[in-house]
Amino acid sequence: MLKKLSQTLAAGALALGALSATATRIQAQDTVKVGVLHSLSGTMAISETSLRDILLFTFDEINAKGGVLGKKIEPVVVDGASNWPLFAEKAKQLLEQDKVAVTFGCWTSVSRKSVLPVYEQNNGLLFYPVQYEGEELSKNIFYTAEAVNQQATPGVDYLLGELERKKFYLLGSDYVYPRTTNLVLKEYLASKGVPAANIREVYTPFGHTDYQQIVAEIKQFAATGDACVVSTLNGDTNVPFFRELANAGIKSEDCPVMSFSVSEDEFRGLPTKDLVGHLGAWSYFMSIDTPANDKFKKDFFAWLEKSTVPGIEKKGRVTNSPMVLSYIGVYLWKAAVEKAGSFEVDKVREALYGATFAGPGGQYTVQKNHHVTKNVYIGETLADGQFKILKAYENVYGEPFLKGTFK
Repeated sequence: MLKKLSQTLAAGALALGALSATATRIQAQDTVKVGVLHSLSGTMAISETSLRDILLFTFDEINAKGGVLGKKIEPVVVDGASNWPLFAEKAKQLLEQDKVAVTFGCWTSVSRKSVLPVYEQNNGLLFYPVQYEGEELSKNIFYTAEAVNQQATPGVDYLLGELERKKFYLLGSDYVYPRTTNLVLKEYLASKGVPAANIREVYTPFGHTDYQQIVAEIKQFAATGDACVVSTLNGDTNVPFFRELANAGIKSEDCPVMSFSVSEDEFRGLPTKDLVGHLGAWSYFMSIDTPANDKFKKDFFAWLEKSTVPGIEKKGRVTNSPMVLSYIGVYLWKAAVEKAGSFEVDKVREALYGATFAGPGGQYTVQKNHHVTKNVYIGETLADGQFKILKAYENVYGEPFLKGTFK
């Protein structure tokens, strides 16, 4: 009797185990893993944490409407920790262990260049959403980011034209994006008749905090009344720079700063009342007045209120261009997957060419060169940390290779 009972229990346990394994397989079949690779700690967390948030919002938005090809998106979030070699390790984990179908991530170009060979070796797919220097094209990366001709050259055009600036102080963080962008800008300025003597180029390390001497140099450089600063400073080093600029009494009418890495999100930690009139160039501003942008903001802020993501910040939140370019990247990927009828990278890549999405900043179209045609906006900082839109360029084609093209 006891032997029979033991056999019955053992059979039941085996059956339960089989059911559990089957349930696990069914669950796996009903989801698709998607990677999120951003710095959630370190000097870049000030910018990148918001990209994690907008991605999680986007996944939830898509899942609520049935997911992608009938599968719910299962996010796999990892922290690059502002550590560039660690980005490569995390990318390898996402591709080889987690088997993600696609990754949305990176901010700095050095982090992107760190992971690029990992995605190429594993034939993975990465969507990169943040303005960058160009001079790169990988079959495994789609750049929803602003190329130099979708941010930096339009910004300089505004300074040269509308503001009639003749002297340019190029200030950046010391890594590939600022240095390569400024290399292109120096060629561009020369083609516009700006002499080398009217261009100054200075770099500081990530996390640099002492800008007293640099701001003193800027004040002297701008004493002629026709100078400006073109800033490619990245991360939390913008806080001490702008504070020192305000302490020195340098106003926008004296020497406007055109920033390519400071948006509404970074303004949350800056003395914006002292920065009124300084400028930015992006493919999206939160202040865009359209029904599509109104809905996007309303839905995101409602999601924030309900969010249970550990440690997520809910108060004083804003939207910005890198967030929107992350958001549209997910929808472009979704459209390509559904067109291809597959999550396979090679099939999705082909389906991405020509994919379009009407988003908060206008129409976005994927180009054959893996960049995206989009609108470009020039904005002026207001006291409330928003931008007043001064000028718009519609449907600007993304061109990554500009070095040596200006005569």
